[in-house]
Amino acid sequence: MVDILHGLIVPNHLAVILDGNRRWSRKEGKRYAWMGHREGARNVERFLEWCMELNIPQVSLYVLSTENLERPKREVEELFKLYYKYLEKMEKDESGILQKYEVKVRFVGDLSRLPPKLRRLAGKIMAKTAKYQKKALNLLIAYGSQYEITEVAKKIAKKALKTGRVEVTKKDIEKNLLIPVPVDLVIRTGGYSRLSNFLLWQVAYAEMYVTNTLWPDFTKKELIKAIRWFNKQQRNYGQ
Repeated sequence: MVDILHGLIVPNHLAVILDGNRRWSRKEGKRYAWMGHREGARNVERFLEWCMELNIPQVSLYVLSTENLERPKREVEELFKLYYKYLEKMEKDESGILQKYEVKVRFVGDLSRLPPKLRRLAGKIMAKTAKYQKKALNLLIAYGSQYEITEVAKKIAKKALKTGRVEVTKKDIEKNLLIPVPVDLVIRTGGYSRLSNFLLWQVAYAEMYVTNTLWPDFTKKELIKAIRWFNKQQRNYGQ
């Protein structure tokens, strides 16, 4: 944990389920669902700045689940275009938030399901920020926790076949996870109290803050409110 102003303790690892973009579109009378995604992407930029200002060491954002890929083809295509636009801006900006706060970026998920040019761009950003150590940003895209755990099982099974050792420990699993750092606080926007196949191993002892606010409307004030709530929780880790 890291101390910040006003005596608050920020989570070492904050994970966010960005929910409500499509409902925001309907609420605002927008014609297409991806208009909500566009506004949600703008809010991601603002949100990252807030997290860096609050000195949160690691942030994980659930931007696209494996289930989301089954949405209507046009909507998924528009999502990919939107991601490319914002990631290209991120990659080209030599004085932006990643450089200012020395943020290492990782794209986490089944990246083979992304368009080739989006994969290449993600690779450039990861290579460009690999030198940074102060902060970490995990963008979970084409991600599902069941996919992650299945891949972990495959790796362990492959090693077991090679070595003849079949014992599996908690450490074996954790060192093969796509994101090995446990989550302290999950924020879910949009009002639903469910994890939706999100970092199921890593959130085992996380606190979960649910807000009815739709993601495009989420503000810095609400983020601080969530952190204040987090500070009031007694974390027993199952004991």
